[in-house]
Amino acid sequence: MYKIIKDEILDGVRYVTAVPSEKVCSKQIDITIKDGIIDSVKFTRGCPGNALGIGALIKGMSVEEAIKRLDGIQCGSRGTSCPDQLAQVLKTLAD
Repeated sequence: MYKIIKDEILDGVRYVTAVPSEKVCSKQIDITIKDGIIDSVKFTRGCPGNALGIGALIKGMSVEEAIKRLDGIQCGSRGTSCPDQLAQVLKTLAD
């Protein structure tokens, strides 16, 4: 289970920091959102190429679309993945 450790809005931009489940390789996810659109996502640790790829692909995407695309993605037998953890955090933010 992830934990949101920071969630603040400054000048209309939402800044969120979350610690993902211990089942995944990344240790932190930093997200910025403006007007329901993802501005940036940065994973700390984990698989660098995949983390950079995810961030590049969802930049400019709506939170809802990112959830649809990432929710439920599995990494081996872990029952979750870095993209899935991001989707879970985004679901909480969308509620």
